Amino acid sequence: MSELILRNPHSVLAAIRTRPRDVQEVRINQRTANDAWKDVASAAQAAGVAVRPFGGRPGTAKRGGRGGSHEGRAGAAEASVREREDLLLEPLFAGAKEKPGVWVALDQLQDPHNLGAIFRTAAFFGVRGIVLTKDRSAPLSATAYDVASGGVEHVPFSLQTNLSRAIDEAKTSGLWVLGTSEHAEQDLSSVDRERSWLLVIGNEERGLRRLTLQHCDEICRLSPRGDVTSLNASVAAGICIAGLSGAI
Repeated sequence: MSELILRNPHSVLAAIRTRPRDVQEVRINQRTANDAWKDVASAAQAAGVAVRPFGGRPGTAKRGGRGGSHEGRAGAAEASVREREDLLLEPLFAGAKEKPGVWVALDQLQDPHNLGAIFRTAAFFGVRGIVLTKDRSAPLSATAYDVASGGVEHVPFSLQTNLSRAIDEAKTSGLWVLGTSEHAEQDLSSVDRERSWLLVIGNEERGLRRLTLQHCDEICRLSPRGDVTSLNASVAAGICIAGLSGAI
């Protein structure tokens, strides 16, 4: 597993609480660190994770681990964390027939900020799992982990090279597949909330691929109420997740 340099204290704290063995060390400047980072340091010490003065690794303040640099308070604190392992599809979809729930699939989403925001929303609304595409897609980089603010630690996920096959396995496991498209005739509000759904979110520019749409059981849209007729992918995903979860 690759090493990530995380600079959001909430993402680091979640990793310490869920998989402390994968947190290699926390580096913190006690003089300038805020309360959130001090909580991270305390949790790390309690879990047996090394806590060292910030600055012990030259250059780390300017890089974001795999996936490039990202926003953060360089000079305050950071942590080295191994990537979380993904699951096979069978355990990811387990329980779909016994208890209705929401799963999410991302069809070549390319912005790591959108990816992280969707994980955060998914963790908030109790999404049961996320399917990610490997090709032409944003990786689960340090940026995505930090934007997710701990969400990646609480939602299981699976990396797949063939989304259509993953959708077929979802159906076999008892899920219905709901695609999203601004050209759909059906509005989200009319979708049956009593089913287990795999919600499929498309690429920021092109939406869902044609083959992906063909594998969906139903397709829905969010009908605009104002003059702007489109939404950011992570915002649209959040509304759909909330709707299918019964929150709105």
